[in-house]
Amino acid sequence: MGRKRAEKTGIMEKSKGMIRLQPLYALEMVVFLLLATVVGMLFRKIGFTETNVVLLYILAVFVTSSLTRGYFWGILASVAATLTFNYFFTKPYHSLQFYDAGYMVTFAVMTVVAFVTSALTSREKENAKKALEKERETQALYRLTSHLTEAKELSDAAETAVSIISDLLGCQAACLCYDEKGNPEQTFLQQTEEGRLVRRRLDGEEELKKRLAQLHAPFDMGTEFYDWPVYGGQRILGVVRIPVEAAAGFGETQKAFLHSMLECVALAMDRILAVQEQAASRQQVQQERYRGNLLRAISHDLRTPLSGIMGTSEMIMDMSRREDPRYELAQGIHKDAIWLHTLVENILSLTRLQEGRMVIRKQEEAAEEIIGGAVARMAGRAPDREIQVEAPEEVLMVPMDAKLIMQVLINLMDNAVKHTDGAEEIKVTVKKDLQGENAVFTVADRGEGIAPEDLPNIFQTFYTSQIKPVDAQKGIGLGLTICESIIRQHGGRMEAHNRTDGRGAEFVFTLPLKETVTEKDAPDSGEEDDDGAVS
Repeated sequence: MGRKRAEKTGIMEKSKGMIRLQPLYALEMVVFLLLATVVGMLFRKIGFTETNVVLLYILAVFVTSSLTRGYFWGILASVAATLTFNYFFTKPYHSLQFYDAGYMVTFAVMTVVAFVTSALTSREKENAKKALEKERETQALYRLTSHLTEAKELSDAAETAVSIISDLLGCQAACLCYDEKGNPEQTFLQQTEEGRLVRRRLDGEEELKKRLAQLHAPFDMGTEFYDWPVYGGQRILGVVRIPVEAAAGFGETQKAFLHSMLECVALAMDRILAVQEQAASRQQVQQERYRGNLLRAISHDLRTPLSGIMGTSEMIMDMSRREDPRYELAQGIHKDAIWLHTLVENILSLTRLQEGRMVIRKQEEAAEEIIGGAVARMAGRAPDREIQVEAPEEVLMVPMDAKLIMQVLINLMDNAVKHTDGAEEIKVTVKKDLQGENAVFTVADRGEGIAPEDLPNIFQTFYTSQIKPVDAQKGIGLGLTICESIIRQHGGRMEAHNRTDGRGAEFVFTLPLKETVTEKDAPDSGEEDDDGAVS
């Protein structure tokens, strides 16, 4: 009901304006015809021919058409001019009759000439009006664009849009911006009747957002505003709001003009957001570079003292008996030093992966030999744990970087050891897939398994389970990330899931049996330390 009332009000206001102009146009027509009649009588006294009087009436019709709106008054003036000429200047005078039949031709020619003159004048007037409107629109768009170019923030663009649209359309326009999440802000900017810009609180933002999301028209008609969305590349950037009283009276020309201005505003907002995103991206890249440099520097500085701690603790263990309390202390120091050393190596590997400095150097390797080497390394870490190995009878040759795949296997087995009780099964298997295109490696344990909420995020950097850490008991969520990155660079894939034959987790990765990746020359990936990590 409010929308219909607003539209009706706009139409009525427009009609009232036209009605108020009718007496003025009628007065103008009467005055010009009266002047033509007075001057024509003077011409007759002087002795001028009737042709000159006819020209006077045509001039009166021309002036009337120029000063009135539309074709109606020009046509009415043409007919009135012919009748007035007949009444005052043809015999018998002061009568609409005439004696000379030749006046029929005069009247006809006079009417046609007056009508054509009126039509041409009205048409030229309309063309001049349209040209003036086009020029005004062009200047307005140039003014809007030039001001929007200087805007650095979305709020600056909103202020410029509100001010210029309000001035050009003669209304108290408003602008509502959307945030980076695609939600309308809590307040919007509007120009008052005094020309000041004020902030107003937005009511019913969820309803407005829903209406605009489902909008299939150029604008949405609300109870207080007509809302024109400002569309960016992929979403709504803002909304230009025109009060109902003004928007209901907009014609197609004004709506098209407003649409052109909205396109300028959209381009400016898109540019501002692109600049902000680019600046944020540069800042993030710089922060990542600083973080990588810091981690690399710290890791390199920690490696030397950790190696000394590990060697000294081993010496103390060799020099002490098992029942000696010093043996147990040295053993704890050794285990913690190994864990910390592995963490340092994982951090170094992660920085190399992120910077693209870890190079995959593939060559044909026997899969069971790589698994055997990894199991042997694990024997030094967990001598009391037994790891079962299953491999095919035939030698399975796989293109791989032996150091990196061994690191993957060691990380997965270390993870299994930490989550499995001493007497439970830990199994490593390798086989061909059904198509014979990939080697499938599996590391399975009988631990508590992986929580369902952890499965989608288990390979994310620095992710650790909130229930129980999955990557390592003291880990920070790097081991599985590095493993998954290494396998992906080999052209394979890695996944984790819970076992179907009982409790426990299972990590599976595949390696292509045929080389498909073209390697680029780059610095060596490093040397392998005693724990199987890349250094």
